[in-house]
Amino acid sequence: MVRAMAEAIVQVEHLRKEFNGTVAVADVSFQVRRGEIVGLLGANGAGKTTTIQVLLGLTTPTSGLVKIFGMDFERHRIAILQRSNFCSAYTALPGNLKVWENLLVFAKLYQVKDHRRKTDELLELLEITPLRKHITGHLSSGESTRVNLCKALLNDPELLLLDEPTASLDPNIADKVRKLLRRVQRERGITMIYTSHNMRDVEEVCDRVLFLNKGRVVAEGTPRQIIDQFQQQSLEDVFIQVARSGDLLAEEGK
Repeated sequence: MVRAMAEAIVQVEHLRKEFNGTVAVADVSFQVRRGEIVGLLGANGAGKTTTIQVLLGLTTPTSGLVKIFGMDFERHRIAILQRSNFCSAYTALPGNLKVWENLLVFAKLYQVKDHRRKTDELLELLEITPLRKHITGHLSSGESTRVNLCKALLNDPELLLLDEPTASLDPNIADKVRKLLRRVQRERGITMIYTSHNMRDVEEVCDRVLFLNKGRVVAEGTPRQIIDQFQQQSLEDVFIQVARSGDLLAEEGK
């Protein structure tokens, strides 16, 4: 369990993001403490992807405060990103390169010391050593996901942002990925922010979840607390309820 007084790695206060007058994130505030895995949940258009993009520095907030590792993101962007990484099922590595070539490129970009040893260690951890010389574009979805995770762990990130890492995986490989993420979190103490539409992922992996609807946080707690709060049988039932009646829930939660 995460200690109650653990250091806040991510602090977001009254985050707002507009695109040409369209509000993608209205008012989002939350904290993620060291060693936590926090799920950022919501239907398409809820604001979770934009929030992740802000945390990665891919888009600038319209207003609000974002601090990571206690540093203001706007002023310390490079220092923060050097200690972070990202993995998404929807971001492919160059498909014409072999696995080892892709990992070498990123190891050089991250300035990884003793990168050959580090790469070998991660390939073994992720059970993909035999894929080293395979063409990346020829890998299966499960293999690609694990290679992406290998890339994301090269710089020993303190903060790892995961965008639907088990999307398109069969149940067997998805289960392996979930167990792997928990193992990595336990062994390395990595803080993770995890987006997913797979509620089994969230229930098994996340310590705490945040439900977004129309750019606002409408529910927060452990998966069990959220299920009990909404008097539902599962987190999937809660997801459906929030997606369909988020405005009402937001009002009730005030």
